[in-house]
Amino acid sequence: MATAYYSHPDCAAHDMGRGHPECPERLAAIGDHLLATGLDVALDQRDAPLVDLAELDLAHDTRYVAEISDRMRQAEASGEPRAVDPDTVLCPATWKAARRAAGAAVAATDAVIDGEVDNAFCAVRPPGHHATRNQAMGFCFFNNVAVAARHALDKRGLKRVAIVDFDVHHGNGTEDIVAGDDRILMVSFFQHPLYPGSGGVPLGDNMVNVPISPYTRGEEIREVIEMMWIPRLEDFKPQMIFVSAGFDAHREDDLGQLGLVEADYEWITRRIKQVADRYARGRIVSCLEGGYALGALARSVATHLRVLADL
Repeated sequence: MATAYYSHPDCAAHDMGRGHPECPERLAAIGDHLLATGLDVALDQRDAPLVDLAELDLAHDTRYVAEISDRMRQAEASGEPRAVDPDTVLCPATWKAARRAAGAAVAATDAVIDGEVDNAFCAVRPPGHHATRNQAMGFCFFNNVAVAARHALDKRGLKRVAIVDFDVHHGNGTEDIVAGDDRILMVSFFQHPLYPGSGGVPLGDNMVNVPISPYTRGEEIREVIEMMWIPRLEDFKPQMIFVSAGFDAHREDDLGQLGLVEADYEWITRRIKQVADRYARGRIVSCLEGGYALGALARSVATHLRVLADL
């Protein structure tokens, strides 16, 4: 078996405007690097399907799904972008891109649970971990990881899943959705203070929030992971692990001030994989979140994929 790699050209068509950091070039940089290094041929490449809108209701309010979907369709029909907040814009291509992003996460979950592949990475946009139960924000519209985690629990019958979030920004949307759900353990680190300014006080006992001071480097973050994440994950014994894989904690990324490098992402991925191999039959679905320095993003994703694929 192999590591599945889900993506789709529709995800690259989503464009929030010139100079926006969450840009189509992010996926191009990843794809070009995989091609240049030959890593693309080692992956089971799959098209991201369109999500069944009923799946979105597993993580989001039904009214929110209907309202934001209607706004996306209006933008698609009019050809005019529509701002959701100062940083988040619906463009004509967002309707298909957002459904592909969530659809990839759900399809990857099914493929891994069904044993078609060992694990999966979703190279998709828009990202998802800032999307709350009823609000789009922070470049995010649908919470891809939360939708997939709830799909594994509510549709596929798993009893316990973990969400690991290593984006430089706190995954406030995911916390809003899963806090208090004892079937889900969420562990994360994030720079604090930094957008969106949340996470200092966890919203539920199933949350392991680790705020990190600016300019912290990888060695200290590894120590925190060993001390704060790993014991909770081992006690929880997840049957599957979902990863919000943000690579904007890289020292080259201007949207944060942490000091991770590719070797740190390799180590973090390996520790996640060790927990998954021990308790979850190796089942991991990882979804792209942040990462805006294109070279660092491409190299870090490739490092993440090599660990997932045992290369």
